[in-house]
Amino acid sequence: MIFTDIMRKIGKIISAGAGTSMTDKEFLEQEIARWKRSAMRKQSFLGERYYHSRHDILKRKRTAIGKDGALVEVKNLPNNRKIDNQYAKMVDQKVNYLVGKPLTFESENKDYTETLKKVFSGKFQRMFRNASEASLNGAIAWIYPFYAKDGSLQFTFFKSHEILPFWADSEHTKLDLAVRIYQTEVYEGFSRRIIERVEVYRPEGVEYYELDQGELVPDSYRNKKDYIVFENNEGGSDSYNWGKVPLIPLRYNSQEIPLIQRLKGLQDGINAIISDFQNNMQEDYRNTILVIENAEGTDLGEFRQNLTQFGVVKVRSTSDAKGGVTALEVKVNSENYKAILEIFKRALISNAMGYDATDLRTTGSPNQMNIKSVLNDIDLDANRMETEYQAAFEELLEFVKVYLYNADLGDFTHDSVEVIFNRDTIISESEVIQDIKNSVGILSDETLVAQHPYVKNVESELEKLEKQRGEDERDLEYQDAFQPRLESGGMNGERGVLEKKG
Repeated sequence: MIFTDIMRKIGKIISAGAGTSMTDKEFLEQEIARWKRSAMRKQSFLGERYYHSRHDILKRKRTAIGKDGALVEVKNLPNNRKIDNQYAKMVDQKVNYLVGKPLTFESENKDYTETLKKVFSGKFQRMFRNASEASLNGAIAWIYPFYAKDGSLQFTFFKSHEILPFWADSEHTKLDLAVRIYQTEVYEGFSRRIIERVEVYRPEGVEYYELDQGELVPDSYRNKKDYIVFENNEGGSDSYNWGKVPLIPLRYNSQEIPLIQRLKGLQDGINAIISDFQNNMQEDYRNTILVIENAEGTDLGEFRQNLTQFGVVKVRSTSDAKGGVTALEVKVNSENYKAILEIFKRALISNAMGYDATDLRTTGSPNQMNIKSVLNDIDLDANRMETEYQAAFEELLEFVKVYLYNADLGDFTHDSVEVIFNRDTIISESEVIQDIKNSVGILSDETLVAQHPYVKNVESELEKLEKQRGEDERDLEYQDAFQPRLESGGMNGERGVLEKKG
């Protein structure tokens, strides 16, 4: 096994403290076991679970005070478990706001720009959006560049709970190595079982294991291999490595805190309010508290069953007592529930740094200042996300440049590019268009066209404008050619009747 610098240091510390040396394999086994129990990994699972509407409310039991004063489960009362997934709405809102529209690239080298458009195709854009969603649910997603069988550079991503990183620095900017753990199904004969696979990513290549009761067992089907493998003319293969671990962290924030950590309590409160409201609404005379006066029969279970099935009960009145059945009415004030629910939703949106679209709908025709005020929080959070995403792209472009050079697609080592996140923001189109008109002659056509809300492709629109101007100039020249004859009463003037010869 090859030790990294950090693992050598850790090995020396363990050896000095315990009197025995720890192998690379044993070190990884202990770190994996510790990480699987870590709060950060549990938070990542939690965020994904809540995004897919598997909330804690689904496990809630209806309870009441028992004989000994302790809470006991009550199964004969309504127990609704309703979910209003505001958390998922906030995740989708943030993702769509920042990366809902395709990314664009601008560079002084037009060849570099056109090449990047091909590398970062629609397939990449979709992958990046999904990775962004995973970064909010788990605090961090990992983009993995790899060579496909046809020799092209492809990208995929891993979720936070799959990757155990070993950082070389406290700022978490450089990886010594990383371990990926994931489950997969295999068949042994006709029986199916789930196994845990482990992939160890080092600068020198990737190693494959299975995790069997906490022990790393080398994968019998896959051996250690390099990251880049090409078939040569002799029928064999040539292999290379990137020189670094090819995993790029895509962080939601610099503290690596998932969004669910700020919103879980509020989301649970929303679910509880809605569920409790429906519980109280369903507690009618057939399943609520009854006051029985001189009813026939003494078995309360039989009495309740008859009431539920037939909706009637038999009572008798005597000279001493009058019979009857009444219910203790519990009035449900829906306004109280609405008020509390509104407080919870407002608090969730505020803590998520999102926005409520109803704030715009209730203002009639909002102007640009109203819109900016409503979008202020999500814009600030998008700025923070974009800072982290830009850092990820800087690292990702290093791999892309190596690929382009090795594939003879161009040497762009010293070229820079600006990655533009086209935010899917809400605007007052009429105000923006008027501002563009007022800026004609002050700003370039390219800048103005780029800001127009109806333009999707700036370069294409500029080409269309140039073509249109050329056609207009030719029409003008054509009209000018006949202008003297028109003024002298030629073809269409006062004497504009052509004499027919012959």
